[in-house]
Amino acid sequence: MRQKLARVIGGVAMLALVAGGTACSSGGDDTASGGDKCGKKIAFFGALTGSSAALGINENNGVKLAVEQYNKDNADCKVELVPLDSQGSPDQAPSLAQKAIDDEKILGLVGPAYSGESEAADPLFNEAGLVHITASATRPSLSQQGWKTFFRAVGNDFSQGPAAGNYIKNVMKAEKVYVIDDQSAYGAGLADEVKKVLGSAVAGSDKVQGDGKQVDFSGVVTKVKAANVGAVFYGGYYQEAGLIRKQLTAAGVTAPLVAGDGVNDQAYIDSAGAAAAEGTILTCPCQPAAEARGTFKEEYKKLTGAEPGTYSDTAYDAANILLAGIKAGKTDRASLLEFVKNYSGEGVAATYKFVEGGELDPAQVKVWAFKVQGGQVVPDQEIPKS
Repeated sequence: MRQKLARVIGGVAMLALVAGGTACSSGGDDTASGGDKCGKKIAFFGALTGSSAALGINENNGVKLAVEQYNKDNADCKVELVPLDSQGSPDQAPSLAQKAIDDEKILGLVGPAYSGESEAADPLFNEAGLVHITASATRPSLSQQGWKTFFRAVGNDFSQGPAAGNYIKNVMKAEKVYVIDDQSAYGAGLADEVKKVLGSAVAGSDKVQGDGKQVDFSGVVTKVKAANVGAVFYGGYYQEAGLIRKQLTAAGVTAPLVAGDGVNDQAYIDSAGAAAAEGTILTCPCQPAAEARGTFKEEYKKLTGAEPGTYSDTAYDAANILLAGIKAGKTDRASLLEFVKNYSGEGVAATYKFVEGGELDPAQVKVWAFKVQGGQVVPDQEIPKS
């Protein structure tokens, strides 16, 4: 049987799951922050500091909103949120994963946020039986490792990459494209999928260093300028993308930059400068936050003082899936894992049902193109799946 979420989330009515009070007993000696006696926890795993922090903060705030709403409705049996700051580094991921595993009160996680840190942490979560739902790690191979605890609340690069390629080919009608990636698990994989779609239109390709290791991109800028292309695709994250766009513009390259969800953040515009970033196309296997159902957008802004960013709503939904399981009395790791595996229900960003490997049901995946316009990232159009 598919489980249904039992509370009103972000103003969206969910189907009834259980009667109130079945989650856990308010008795016992365990205590958690806030004075309740249940002591159950969920965690967020992602970058909260460092050069990759913007996306992680977006997601953590979504999770925080979900937990605060849950605790307001379940004051006698609250759930604690544990933020795990990975700084987006695969090198830090194993020790951070072990920290989560060792805390037996952590029943599930939202994250890891990035593909590289997922590759490093997820085998440990699988061995420990700790369920985790990533709101943003899109490398396809993550679902192909046989990990029983891995779930993905968005489409993978097999959906985003072809969509980006089709947008370049069919909407922009670029006849020559230069493709760059940052050699990360995410960036290289996404660039490879774009290349498959573009085929002979790829006039050249190159690799740069990510994670803040490179700031001078004059070498690749010279190659792009010589290729005289109609578009540049970048597989990687916003910190390098902003510098590349800035340096391309300074060199007189006017071809628009196209990039994936790792660049879909205001931080990219801040890095590139509004004038250089203007016209950039950013894809995402997610809908615009403004399209989120119910009152999510208003409630998020009330909590954080900011508009929801990329994957804020998806992380919110992922957290609510875990919280629905806890509400249903799935208060050990094995039973919560089984709950998530069989979950089906509505969130504010999408309808959720997981298929083989923990992937989101392909029928529920949407890919959108966003455009930088007037110094802001604004929705452009939903991209057809094929």
